[in-house]
Amino acid sequence: MREIFAGMPWWVKWVAVPVIALVVFGGLIATVVGFVIGLLFKALVFVALVGGLIYVVRRFTASSSSRSDW
Repeated sequence: MREIFAGMPWWVKWVAVPVIALVVFGGLIATVVGFVIGLLFKALVFVALVGGLIYVVRRFTASSSSRSDW
């Protein structure tokens, strides 16, 4: 493989081959990137919802326990 690329100009190695790879595998790459971004977004929403739930439960528990002290 190195012998094949050794005789090629620089633009074939650094421009043409990556462009061909993007054309051939572009849909797969877009699908994987979209899946990873979607997964990160869902994880962020999950963390925010769990954090909000913990905040509400602690606030409600603290306010109800202070009322029972009276």
